[in-house]
Amino acid sequence: MDSASQDINLNSPNKGVLSDFMTDVPVDPGVVPRTPAVEGLTEVEEEELRAELAKVEEEIVTLRQVLAAKERHCGELKRRLGLSPLGELKQNLSRSWHDVQVSTAYKKTQETLSQAGQKTSAALSTMGSAISRKLGDMRNSATFKSFEDRVGTIKSKVVGSRENGSDNLPSSPGSGDQPLPDHAPF
Repeated sequence: MDSASQDINLNSPNKGVLSDFMTDVPVDPGVVPRTPAVEGLTEVEEEELRAELAKVEEEIVTLRQVLAAKERHCGELKRRLGLSPLGELKQNLSRSWHDVQVSTAYKKTQETLSQAGQKTSAALSTMGSAISRKLGDMRNSATFKSFEDRVGTIKSKVVGSRENGSDNLPSSPGSGDQPLPDHAPF
């Protein structure tokens, strides 16, 4: 069995023994492993680039420290002025709402909705007038007058019988003096 196809077994007596194709390379954790130079770069150019990279990374760390210090100072100034995050949020929302209200899109939308509201109001008013007119025409019709007369007659009979002390409806002619059944629909 060759060493490439062997399973790694941590309980094996051969653990730690390297195979023929592996070599032991010491690793210093403080040193970045050197990669072969990119084609077209000389060793001097590579060293210059590495030095520039180290300088830029150092500047980034410095800028992060300066930014953190500025943020702490800003927070202290806000605290001393009594500015709270909630107050800032309210101010930002107010400013944003104002910006929306003065935007062209908002103004156009507001104008369109206003016109739509006016047209809807006019249409509803016209429809209400038409319905009123139709109801007036219906009230003046012979059928409605006949119905109104019948209801008035029934009302006068009901009110008249209650005034006389009787709670029963007057019976129709030919029905006798039989009271209404309890299961009547009205």
